Amino acid sequence: MKLLLEKQGLPEEGELLICVVSKIHFHSIFVNIVEYGKQQGMIHISEVSPGRIRNIRDYVKEDKTVVCKVLRINRERGYVDLSLRRVTDREKRKKVDDIKQEQVAEKIIEFVAKEMKLETKKTFLDVRSKVIETYDSLFDAFYDVIENNLKLESLGIDKKVASALEDIVRQRIKPIEVEIKGHFKISSYLPEGVTLIREALVEGNKVVGNHRLSYTGAGIYSLIVKDKDYKKAEKVLADIKEAVISNLKYEDTECEFIRA
Repeated sequence: MKLLLEKQGLPEEGELLICVVSKIHFHSIFVNIVEYGKQQGMIHISEVSPGRIRNIRDYVKEDKTVVCKVLRINRERGYVDLSLRRVTDREKRKKVDDIKQEQVAEKIIEFVAKEMKLETKKTFLDVRSKVIETYDSLFDAFYDVIENNLKLESLGIDKKVASALEDIVRQRIKPIEVEIKGHFKISSYLPEGVTLIREALVEGNKVVGNHRLSYTGAGIYSLIVKDKDYKKAEKVLADIKEAVISNLKYEDTECEFIRA
C-alpha cells in the first residue's frame, strides 16, 4: 500500500498505522510505517499476541502488511513502539478500508491531472489543501459528491479541475450499502399456526425500509436488510424482529431470530 502524500514527523500515541514487516528478531519485530515514509517502528514480542509465543515467525513474516497501534513515542530518538495484539478485528478492517478508499481518491486526482496535462503532485497538493479544511479525508469529500451532490468548486478548487474530478468520482465511486442477514426459525403446533405465522410475517413486512423477508423452507424465513446507513439498517432489523416475535407469543409456538 502506497499513498501519494506521506505524513511528516512522528505518529501520535493510540494512532492506528499500516506497516510492512522488515525484520524479525527473536524478541522483536521491526516494521516500516507506510503512512510516514521511511519511519520505522518496533513491536516487542509481548505485543504480538496474547499468551506465550514460542516462535514469533508463526505470527508474522517479512514483507507482510499489518495494522499496528502506537503505544509509545520517543520524540528525541525517533523511536515508535507498536502493538499488534491491541488492534481489534474491527479496527483492522476499518483502517485497511480507510487506506484503500484514500488510494481510490488519490488515483482519481492522478487520472484527472494526467488527462488535463497538469503536474500530478502539485494538483494533488492543491486539491488536498482545500479539502482538508472541511473534510477529514479526500474520500469523504468525494463521497459527498455522489451522496449529496457536493460541488468541489465550493471548497476553493479550480473550476475546471473540480468539474473533471466530479465526473470521474461519479464513475469510480459507488454509494456504500450495508447488508445485514439473518433468519427466523418459527414453529407452531396450534391448529391455526400457519395463519398466525403468516400474519406475523405480514406485520414484519410492514416495517418501512429496504428489506426482504421470505420463506426458505423447514420453518426458516430469511431476512435481508439493506441501507446506506448502518444504524438505520440495524433499526429496521430490530423493528422487524419486534414485529414478528411479538405477534407469535402463543403457547406451542416458538420464534427466534438468528443473525448471520
